Amino acid sequence: MTTISIIGSGNMASAIGTRAAKHGHTVEILSRDPAKAQTLADQIGHGATTAAFGATPAGDIVIVAILFADAVGVVEQFGDALAGKTLVDISNPFNADASGVVTTPGDSVAHRIAAVAPENTHVVKAFNTIFGGVIARDEPLDALFASNSAEAKALFADFVESLGMTPRDAGGLDMAYALEWAGILLVGLANNGAGFDSALAVK
Repeated sequence: MTTISIIGSGNMASAIGTRAAKHGHTVEILSRDPAKAQTLADQIGHGATTAAFGATPAGDIVIVAILFADAVGVVEQFGDALAGKTLVDISNPFNADASGVVTTPGDSVAHRIAAVAPENTHVVKAFNTIFGGVIARDEPLDALFASNSAEAKALFADFVESLGMTPRDAGGLDMAYALEWAGILLVGLANNGAGFDSALAVK
């Protein structure tokens, strides 16, 4: 398998990192709080490591597990350290009451990240339509994703398949906005009877 780098140390970083480690990947955690990074690495186990926030991630796939309000700034801070990487934006830019998103068509968080990332960095929108607890159950899932890069799509699809998930290609990065709304849809379903252990699926 390979090394997967995760920027962040919250619930989604934990869920994705734990699942990746269980399926044979080495997980690297980069967090603004070194103590939280080490705690998460210890929790994940399986040889999970930490690295300094802002350092060049070891993995070709870098999961940006940061709240949407900070995601663009964090990518800017890493700067050239992300050159050549595939960045996975998992953020959901919900408004205050989660009734909509604060982005617009062509201006998703993924677009904003792509605009500030090094030129040879590829951005994938993914994982924002799956609850962390559902990822952590390590059961079969559909993983919806979007990107403008065929190379990044192939790399991400292989990674997702290695986790026991089915990659579902939604198209180019313009579909990232639709995926952000799909996150709203999922929360609406969860709040109205489906529960937070539910997941979207393609049949």
